Amino acid sequence: MPAAFTISAALGVIQPTLFMPKVIDLTCADARAHFLKGSSYFNGDFPKYISFEPILQAVAAVLGGGSYAAFKSANPHGLPSVNYSFTANKDGKFAWRPFELIHPALYVSLVNALTEEANWNVVKARMASFEGGVVECCSAPVVSADHQTDVAAQIQGWWQAVEQRSLAYSLEYRSLLHTDVTDCYGALYTHSIPWALHGMDAAKAGKNNASLLGNVVDSHVQAGRYGQTNGISQGSVLMDFIAEIVLSFVDEMINTELAAVSDVRILRYRDDYRIFSNTQERAEEVLKTVSDKLRVVGMRLGVSKTIACSNVVEGSVKPDKLAGIELQDLGTSNAKTIQKQLLRLHAFGQRHPNSGALRRLVGEFHTNVTKQTEPPDDLDVQVAIATDIGLVSPSTFPAVAGILSHLISLAPVDKKSGLWTKVRNKMSRVPYNGYLEVWLQRVVKPKALGLTFESSEPLCQIVNGQTPSLWDSTWISSNALKDAIDVSKLVVSDASDASEVIQPEEVELFKQNAWSY
Repeated sequence: MPAAFTISAALGVIQPTLFMPKVIDLTCADARAHFLKGSSYFNGDFPKYISFEPILQAVAAVLGGGSYAAFKSANPHGLPSVNYSFTANKDGKFAWRPFELIHPALYVSLVNALTEEANWNVVKARMASFEGGVVECCSAPVVSADHQTDVAAQIQGWWQAVEQRSLAYSLEYRSLLHTDVTDCYGALYTHSIPWALHGMDAAKAGKNNASLLGNVVDSHVQAGRYGQTNGISQGSVLMDFIAEIVLSFVDEMINTELAAVSDVRILRYRDDYRIFSNTQERAEEVLKTVSDKLRVVGMRLGVSKTIACSNVVEGSVKPDKLAGIELQDLGTSNAKTIQKQLLRLHAFGQRHPNSGALRRLVGEFHTNVTKQTEPPDDLDVQVAIATDIGLVSPSTFPAVAGILSHLISLAPVDKKSGLWTKVRNKMSRVPYNGYLEVWLQRVVKPKALGLTFESSEPLCQIVNGQTPSLWDSTWISSNALKDAIDVSKLVVSDASDASEVIQPEEVELFKQNAWSY
């Protein structure tokens, strides 16, 4: 397989990167298999004993390549909790990222419809038509070609396709305007999906055609979200793909508006835009065009995140990443003890909370701290500092949980329970965070600790052997389909049998996300 060479900012060396095929280049059968993977259904980090693949496989077997419509007794559009929603806290305070686990019957049905051969050919042709023009898309969904997960492969593309490209543009342009969309997934107007897939005129002419692919996708999205026409679910590779189709449609509108323009270039990575020009005034004119076209599909730019840079090189790399590289390059010469290294990470987290650079540095520290084999005199202090890093930056918690599990494993047996209780009590200050609860359960659950873990988070209750309802399936008439959605299938191994210490490879997705940043 052909290899390209890319410079790693973190390592300062040239590394080979295997070619990563685009999802849109897959056959319809391969695309279906890709979207039906557990890691595609939910593209975040969960402990290894949680997997959605058994349910997806069971549902796919019942649907047999068909639609959920043949198995319903009522319209799911009228029910408020068909999909399951949970939250991840972004700042330890009042900023939350909502995740939705799409009802498996709706999810598999949508995958079946999208990847039916004729429909998949429509998608492929439409995405091909979006290419070319002033806007250069750098976020076409890809499939990992080696050991990497698909999500990590996608994120690696940021550095390769966006930052490297941005740096190269410094030879041609003097000004960079950086902006992104506010609440992209929550704002997307679902009726714009058929516009994107078929063109606005064809979509409007066929708005009453229930078999038109765009209308089928739109209906599936609404079915899990109480019939709402604003917003799509966040948390799956499938919805990432749908969002990319709509954003590519916006690219097309921008390209049409700026067809005669030759003095500007736009790089887009998902909902992130970089406008290159030779004057700030020109960049602002183009920004107005971008804003106007995004409003067509219900989106708006984040004014507070719009930044103008007169030096393209400086503006091409995120400030937290540059600071993270500097911190990493200092090595351990000024931080020879674990405590000092943790304090440096803590200080960095205060300046750049929840940043990609912080996630990378914490992930690397998780690997390094496992080399500590003797209980240190300051163990309780190390635990306190690591916990506070996770409190301020909850997105780091999978790796922080690994750090804590190793540190507390070194404590005397009679002190482990007390330390974990203190950790749990402190992290409980993070409000409404089901994602964090899942990882707290992972570190407390192993039988080696002899602790109990009670939680109001349904995912945690399922791991504990309870059977709360994640999805509303009252609209389903088929007992076979209801049986396929048995939540007990989510637990593929006994959490209490998990090791006391979370090894770095157990948070592989977290590490690859962070290290690819």
